[in-house]
Amino acid sequence: MFKKILIANRGEIAVTIIRACRELGIKTVAVYSEADRTALHAQLADDGICIGPAPTRESYLNAQAILTACTITGAEAIHPGFGFLSENAAFARMCEKCQINFIGPSPRVIELMGDKATARQTAIEAGVPVIPGTEGVVDSLSDAIKAAAEIGYPVMIKASSGGGGRGMRIANSHEELPGAFQTAKAEALTCFGDDRVYIERFVRDPRHIEIQLLGDKYGRVVHFGERDCSIQRRNQKILEEARSPFVNEELRDRMGKAAVKLAEHVGYSGVGTVEFLVDADRNFYFMEMNTRIQVEHPVTEAITGFNLIREQIKVAASLPMKFSQKDIHFRGHSIECRINAEDPAHGFRPSPGTITNLYIPGGPGIRID
Repeated sequence: MFKKILIANRGEIAVTIIRACRELGIKTVAVYSEADRTALHAQLADDGICIGPAPTRESYLNAQAILTACTITGAEAIHPGFGFLSENAAFARMCEKCQINFIGPSPRVIELMGDKATARQTAIEAGVPVIPGTEGVVDSLSDAIKAAAEIGYPVMIKASSGGGGRGMRIANSHEELPGAFQTAKAEALTCFGDDRVYIERFVRDPRHIEIQLLGDKYGRVVHFGERDCSIQRRNQKILEEARSPFVNEELRDRMGKAAVKLAEHVGYSGVGTVEFLVDADRNFYFMEMNTRIQVEHPVTEAITGFNLIREQIKVAASLPMKFSQKDIHFRGHSIECRINAEDPAHGFRPSPGTITNLYIPGGPGIRID
């Protein structure tokens, strides 16, 4: 087991990781920007080090500063949390070269599953159903027009390096395709520095269901059931719940097995999530794989009793899983809501400001992170 872990993140997820490390008897190192010197995660960790100015590109995205902090403090591993460098294959590779354990899958797997077009092709190879679409990226408008005609309208144009609902556009007809194609490419370049896109058939009124996975370094993979993330706005999740009221036992079993099959196919270790779209007839299709812990992981922990961060650290330390699929049971129902600072009187525009009053709910089954 690791003796000391550096947490390359801040806020709630950093605090959650610190808590899990304490339960495992592991010392922690917090990194913080100049603006976060007094932040809770910096106060709770056993050690702390400033890695740069307030802008995230100069601190929490500064791979060199984080690796230097790891070396200075003697940490054996880096936990990236979510966001920032958590799905950055180049950073994971840098950790590998510096003989620092990256708590997550291998750089090869991050690269393979991080590119949505490549991940889609990998799912096909693994025998996991995908939405009809292009085999790879579409480079030109003429290729896009041809592909859309073969797939059938409506189609969704998606950024290959996308996420968070960005770089996605729907074309309902041949006339709408040129504008949607160019807009998706431009948005993808602006948001992700990569304008490559691919095309899929657009599934109307789908359910967005994701399967939580854990794999160890000995080829064992289990799933912890599903989370329903169908309630969204602007293609971003608002409410997540487990278990899904839409998913029956037969569908849950099929989706779980498909997700495990994909993870085994790529040699996955660590926590991960396979996201599916499910149509009205309960046909499911692979959408993407997240190679990190997710914001909504607590809803799965609440109904299974497993601490996913703790298990993630154990498998990263090369410990074998001490449980199998038959040991994972579901009890109760859990819901997580995301609160957005927006002004409903003015088109839900962002409304930043100071929180002057906060009333925390209490009682059995309530979790505040």
